[in-house]
Amino acid sequence: MSDKAIFVNALTFSRVPLILGWLILAVIQEHLSSSSTSFWMAWAAGLMMGLSGLTDLLDGKLARKWGVVSTLGKMADPLMDKVFYVITFPALTWMIVHQGESDVHALVMLAFTILYILRDLWVTFMRSIGTMYGANVAAMWLGKVRTALSFPAAGWIYAYLTLHVFLPEESSWREFWLWGCYAVEAFMIVLNVVSGYTYTREYLPYLKKALERN
Repeated sequence: MSDKAIFVNALTFSRVPLILGWLILAVIQEHLSSSSTSFWMAWAAGLMMGLSGLTDLLDGKLARKWGVVSTLGKMADPLMDKVFYVITFPALTWMIVHQGESDVHALVMLAFTILYILRDLWVTFMRSIGTMYGANVAAMWLGKVRTALSFPAAGWIYAYLTLHVFLPEESSWREFWLWGCYAVEAFMIVLNVVSGYTYTREYLPYLKKALERN
């Protein structure tokens, strides 16, 4: 394996320790008061989340540019994305509850998280069925958009949950940020449902074949 291939694979796998680092810092920061220490820890955690998302943008581009696209990379990249989701979105839901945010926000984020995980499990199952019949199981355009938007969506929500405490309760910026969170969460819920539908429609004929054969 060339040095370039090793670097690209390391970039892909670095998504996990980076997002785990974010989780540790975010949990610690959540238990601190609204102090300068809490503020800078939030920035450090946000940086780790940002770097984790950046690896998803760079690894594929560099692999194609350097001609080191591999089967390992194709399998590892979506797995690392799923690890990001499984860690980030439940943690954000916990933060909303821990901060005493409204029940509505907690329920919206809970629905967001459950739909995200269920959609990934279902799509993985449908694509596995497709491989039994030689179907093209490459990621669809809408799935790629969903993945790409997941990172900034998580960043926006985390930024609100960590920084809104430093704003006055009656601040218009605080209210704007909260409604921005609702908008992001609602949009991603819809995108999840539509993406899951497109994959289901694509692979449903193969599922029917598998059911008829058994």
